[in-house]
Amino acid sequence: MITRIDLRGSALEGGIERELLPRADFDVSAAVEKVRPICEDVHHRGDAALVEYAEKFDGVRLESVRVPAAAIAEALETLDPEVRAALEESIRRARIVHRAQRRKTETTQVVPGGTVTEKWVPVDRVGLYAPGGRAVYPSSVIMDVVPAQEAEVPSIALASPAQKEFGGLPHPTILAACALLGVDEVYAAGGATAVAMFAYGTESCPPAPMVMGPGNIWVAAAKRYFTGVIGIDSEAGPTEIAVLADATADPAHVAADLISQAEHDPLAASVLVTDSEELADGVAKELEAQVAVAKHRDERIVPALTGKQSAIVLVDSVEAGLAVVNAYGAEHLEIQTADAAAVADRVRNAGAVFVGPWSPVSLGDYAAGSNHVLPTGGCACHSSGLSVQSFLRGIHVVDYTRDALAEVTHHVVTLANAEDLPAHGAALKARFGWKVPTEQ
Repeated sequence: MITRIDLRGSALEGGIERELLPRADFDVSAAVEKVRPICEDVHHRGDAALVEYAEKFDGVRLESVRVPAAAIAEALETLDPEVRAALEESIRRARIVHRAQRRKTETTQVVPGGTVTEKWVPVDRVGLYAPGGRAVYPSSVIMDVVPAQEAEVPSIALASPAQKEFGGLPHPTILAACALLGVDEVYAAGGATAVAMFAYGTESCPPAPMVMGPGNIWVAAAKRYFTGVIGIDSEAGPTEIAVLADATADPAHVAADLISQAEHDPLAASVLVTDSEELADGVAKELEAQVAVAKHRDERIVPALTGKQSAIVLVDSVEAGLAVVNAYGAEHLEIQTADAAAVADRVRNAGAVFVGPWSPVSLGDYAAGSNHVLPTGGCACHSSGLSVQSFLRGIHVVDYTRDALAEVTHHVVTLANAEDLPAHGAALKARFGWKVPTEQ
């Protein structure tokens, strides 16, 4: 069911070629050309284009792109009490973690009379996206909204695809999550049309300088199309789990965790890296047994596990396994080894790390308190997951007295002349009678 890649006997510590590691095909560049006319149509025709694309892609004719406040309230009123309790607990835990991420204004005295203050200012408005294709993700509403609220973004809007079975509204659980979070500006828009709506603005939706949240390849393509026009979090691709495990791991646990992410999408990646052939055999056997009774076996799980993006990778040691997972840069990385905490401490590249047998990725998806909007496709080697800081801009405030400026003017003039930009130095000399203060 799942491919094996044998890297035993390879010198991995000196670097690993990315081609050796399993990865899904995810051609965002080709998708950009397909979303370009859609985005420009939204630009020129606004809400009318959104209504037509909802009918084309979602099979429903919208009366209004913006969701009525009454529909949001009704979704919460009719929400299953157990689901409500679970969402409320997820929100509570996410707030604890993200509130601790708030940045403080810091003032540094560089010299007597000269200070630089770094203050953190939230973006004025953000458009958030919650997927609604193969599955419905109220958990992503929480992961999007909580850090934006904790960053104190003053204007927060959310879009999710229209659902035919709910009369063109986003899924009611999505709306209920918005209600629990106090988000009342919600739009029935999906994929590239939602990103274009936020980027350009329409009759019903003001533009937003930033668009955040996970989505499919069309969302990723639209984000790339608008790069330089709006701020984005990342071009999220199919979900990934990597498990670094040794002989101490339980094969039933490892298999269950690999399946949990394969359940998302046929392109989802499930990768086990291990120095134990016995564990590899045990996991392969468990996969056969557990997949056989899984709900989404045929349409998602089997294609994901048998695809080239998933594999069991055999290595000589946990040390070699660390080299592999650091090169892979997984969205989610589980460490199921002896002394898992010490091994996890040496991980450099991962969206999120889950330590030991009692910290499965599914916990992080819903209720660990961490954020599940994470970099994919190896982007964890250079990017972070969604956080409060994603919505903040650091601004330096420079405040120097006359004496403090006089003390450093000769250095500024020297560097300006070295770069052949004499007007830069002149801007300082003008304040001192056109003489460098140290020459007075």
